[in-house]
Amino acid sequence: MGKLIVWLLAAGKMGKLLTTCGTMLISIVAYSWIYGWRYAVGFVGLIFVHEMGHYAAARQRGLAVGAPTFIPFVGAWIALKDMPHDVETEAYIGFAGPLAGTAGAMICYYFARNNDSSLLLALAYSGCMLNLINLIPISPLDGGRITAIISPKVWLAGVPLLAALFFYHPSPMLILVAVLAYPQIKEAIWGDPAKPDDYYTVARDTRINYGVLYLGLVAFLAMMSYSVHDMLDGSVK
Repeated sequence: MGKLIVWLLAAGKMGKLLTTCGTMLISIVAYSWIYGWRYAVGFVGLIFVHEMGHYAAARQRGLAVGAPTFIPFVGAWIALKDMPHDVETEAYIGFAGPLAGTAGAMICYYFARNNDSSLLLALAYSGCMLNLINLIPISPLDGGRITAIISPKVWLAGVPLLAALFFYHPSPMLILVAVLAYPQIKEAIWGDPAKPDDYYTVARDTRINYGVLYLGLVAFLAMMSYSVHDMLDGSVK
């Protein structure tokens, strides 16, 4: 019986690993049809780094979390089996993904500059833009989870930003985000009775610290996206 239990646990972990690897492979194949396999591998790798940032942060806070699952042209997610007990934990986990993703993009940028690689430069740009868009202050994007520590009403500012992005670059993915964001917008206006009364209770210094870090990361990614885009235009010319 003991051996059976151990085997089942091992099989469960192997199943999670196969799910992650399998969905990653499917995403790589799908992206490679359009962008080529080298870019596809790098892009999916950057998404993986982003999601592992969330994964590590959740585990660090003692929450049970599933391995990343990928969907081509949508992205990836990790399933939190234990939900955060307070807004600071939610913001901490939300911030870890873009922070790890930005680090991955900067590694691509460093090697692109040192090896004169247009491929790595394109990946650096994609990584910066991916994480910048993810920081739009509307839940379920990471920006919404981070800015909730300031106030859920900040999500209302994310609505026109999401709409502007859609009109600039229409995408089914943005429509999906809008649909998923609708219940969160309702929560921002009327509150969520399902959450404990002290869920959003946090020290003022903590709000300020997260707010400064959030704005700093947004500014950095915006600056790098603009700079790398100019470098890519120059390399094409």
